Amino acid sequence: MKLYAAPLNFRSIAREFDVRTTFVPELHTEASQLQDRFSQLRIDARSVPFVTIDPAGSKDLDQAVHIESRSGGGYVVRYAIADVAAFVDPDSAVADESLERGQTIYLPDEPARLHPEELSEGSASLLPDVDRPAVLWTFELDERGEVDSAHVERALVRSVARLDYEGVHKDMQAGSVHPSIAQLEEVGQLRQQSSLRRHAINLRLPSVRVVGDGDTFELVIEPRHPVMDYNSEISLLTGMVAGRMMVDAGVGFLRTLGPADEGGEAEFRREARNLGYDVAGDIGEFLAGVDADTPRGMAVMREAQKLLRGSGYVDLSEKQAEVHAGIGGFYSHVTAPLRRLIDRYANEVCLAICASEDVPEWVERDAARVIKTMGRSSQLANTVEKACLHLTEATALEPWVGHNFDGVTLKSGEDAARVFIVDPPVLAPSAGAPEEGAETKFSLVRAEPGAREVGFAWPAD
Repeated sequence: MKLYAAPLNFRSIAREFDVRTTFVPELHTEASQLQDRFSQLRIDARSVPFVTIDPAGSKDLDQAVHIESRSGGGYVVRYAIADVAAFVDPDSAVADESLERGQTIYLPDEPARLHPEELSEGSASLLPDVDRPAVLWTFELDERGEVDSAHVERALVRSVARLDYEGVHKDMQAGSVHPSIAQLEEVGQLRQQSSLRRHAINLRLPSVRVVGDGDTFELVIEPRHPVMDYNSEISLLTGMVAGRMMVDAGVGFLRTLGPADEGGEAEFRREARNLGYDVAGDIGEFLAGVDADTPRGMAVMREAQKLLRGSGYVDLSEKQAEVHAGIGGFYSHVTAPLRRLIDRYANEVCLAICASEDVPEWVERDAARVIKTMGRSSQLANTVEKACLHLTEATALEPWVGHNFDGVTLKSGEDAARVFIVDPPVLAPSAGAPEEGAETKFSLVRAEPGAREVGFAWPAD
């Protein structure tokens, strides 16, 4: 769940977990001097009017998209990915630093970047109205949105517009979508139907924004516009094609996730029922119908995260292929190389496969280190995200200790419970054990920002 909490200071969390938020001057200098190492190997795709779609204000633009109708029916989807490997020499200091960091860590007030901003927000970013080197994926989809063919190659591209989700949402409502993505809604919905056919579990976690005057703060659920999910479907499509390509070739890096066990599914169904939902059938189909912009919808999406545990990465040269249960197939991370280390390496594998060439030596050399770094940095990112959320909740609730809040019991034990408070939307422990599913009032008895903890009690005073 993404948290926007600019009024708060999260530097203490960065220090506690040793999150690198700056680069030494030498790395900034090196990053500012990096050039395209593969300029002679590119096709010229600047005639394709790509656009980017990101949160407003974003400058680290990994992906640009263009969709058009396919002759004879179906669609052609072109997806340009920032070609970070073209700039980052495998033996450079910038490369070595990225192998230590692993990924951008998103603290709400300031990201701890994977690469210096001269690269991530400058020369490698797919900014509008400038020529940029890219890894260009081209997909031919049939009328149902399923893949007929796919290809990846190095290209020179030029984005014609930097769009944001709020703007595209308004354009869709007004029927004036940019022509490069006029069919994004149609293709996105077809891919969502494909996801249901695969029994995938797609979590649509809304963002939470903190608003306040410096003394008191409020947690507000940000609307998750459908365009966010349509855009995500193009990224998922790319990762699935990349994963299948790697498995067929027997080389590359998969993102993996084991299926939920029966106990985990039963617990989720029980908690969803306690929130007022009926989960009688397929969980993925159920989640697709949940309005995630409501407090209870957000809560059920957060609880569904329990179904997607045990994620990791597999080097196919060392281990057998494993599926990603959340996707419903093989999957690889290839669409965010500005923000995630392994994408740079995985794209190189796919480029080599499509060109019938050997995988570059530096990819094989670094493979074990990449896998290890991604595991460590992913764990760090999860830990930091939870710490930031808990700090935010404790700060927002601190002035209200002793007050009563409406909530529902998700899970109850002998003398304690896990509860969902409706406003502000918070999942928290509570002393006392009301019946599961009981909608009642809970007293806030503890909110300590320093400890990043909140606690409630039942029955309420």
